[in-house]
Amino acid sequence: MNPRMSAIASLLAISLAASQGAAGTAKDPKPVNGRRFAALANAAIATMKKRAAELNESGVAVVSYAPENAPQRWTSKMAVVGRMENPPTATASDNNPQGIPCAKSAEMADTLKESGVVIGPPMTGELCWQRGVIARSSTGYVFVAFSGGKSDNDEEVSRSGLAVLKDGL
Repeated sequence: MNPRMSAIASLLAISLAASQGAAGTAKDPKPVNGRRFAALANAAIATMKKRAAELNESGVAVVSYAPENAPQRWTSKMAVVGRMENPPTATASDNNPQGIPCAKSAEMADTLKESGVVIGPPMTGELCWQRGVIARSSTGYVFVAFSGGKSDNDEEVSRSGLAVLKDGL
């Protein structure tokens, strides 16, 4: 083999070995499987139901997990807590408690911040509902939202669910 071909072969072998070594050392966390998420989601929702009952609130809870740094997909679970609808009163119109936590979740997945944190003009579909909570886990993001009660209580119920999910995912 001529010296030039030998040098090229050596460089190719070195670069191949280096790339295999780098790939072998960079271990991305493995996403959580569906059964594990379902078990944690059930536990989080049970905790949220308990906290909502303590606060005398009802509505809808949504817990979500996105297994990546920039969420392009997520798995979620929704549950009615008490009742799903808030009938209109003299001071408030009726609303859709199921739609509100879903809107909070979508906003958090886009901004990676708690819902209602405005970082620019709202896009169509963003209603800037406050009190959805988000946290980075070891394998992605978890976001939790509750709607149906007073804003502070919605956040408190959401944080109770987040505490269950955050360490398990």
